[in-house]
Amino acid sequence: MTINYWSLLIVCPLVFAASLLDAVAGGGGLVSLPAYLLAGLPPHNAIATNKLSSSIGTVASTTRFIRNKCVDWPTAIPSAALAVLGSIAGANLVLSIQDEVIRYIMLVLIPVLAFVVLRKRDISEDALETVSRKRQFLVVCFAALIVGMYDGFYGPGTGTFLLLAYTQLAKLPLKLAAGNVKIANLSSNIGSLTVFLINGQAIIPIGLVAAVFAIAGHFLGAGLLLKNGGRIVKPFVLVVLGLLFIRLIYDLAIA
Repeated sequence: MTINYWSLLIVCPLVFAASLLDAVAGGGGLVSLPAYLLAGLPPHNAIATNKLSSSIGTVASTTRFIRNKCVDWPTAIPSAALAVLGSIAGANLVLSIQDEVIRYIMLVLIPVLAFVVLRKRDISEDALETVSRKRQFLVVCFAALIVGMYDGFYGPGTGTFLLLAYTQLAKLPLKLAAGNVKIANLSSNIGSLTVFLINGQAIIPIGLVAAVFAIAGHFLGAGLLLKNGGRIVKPFVLVVLGLLFIRLIYDLAIA
């Protein structure tokens, strides 16, 4: 597929904004994946190329969390391995589905994911309860496996779902949860990206250019964790999702 400058003009600023959001609270895929679709990439190529740029970008925020000692390594390491296994299974599953079917799935999934992300309650460390380390370990690992599988299959909202599971179910403190989310999310991205690269689905040139903007967004967003930061993001996400809906309906109408 030939990539033109108009595609980059659509993708790069949206990938930057998505990465900034993703570093703070997850959900960046709700913006970055629609960006690739709006630029004209077919669903399989869009998902794969999004994985390429987001994987590289996530390294920046993950590194920043590690440097600030915001990772619970006893749960992070095994959950990372399970996230890889889950994402590989999910990526292989999505490659067996036709593009048109993926478009129909997106028409259902995107508003549901947007509702979950936009309506999620604030996460406060003061409200967290203490639970046993065994429960923390089991919840973190199980969530990493299941959400990792979802990440390989589709992806948007992965970081948010993990953050909710780690804070609300595993009861990890917010900063440790955020660091662990990045470890698991990066691992699942790498697992699914490997499958997509082997199958030649990623548009590497546009993915690498977009990755520069992803790195900048992740670096600036990491560690912010702003309370009520979603006030700025919500209208932006809704506009992009609305445009994606129009694009999906158009593609299905002319198919």
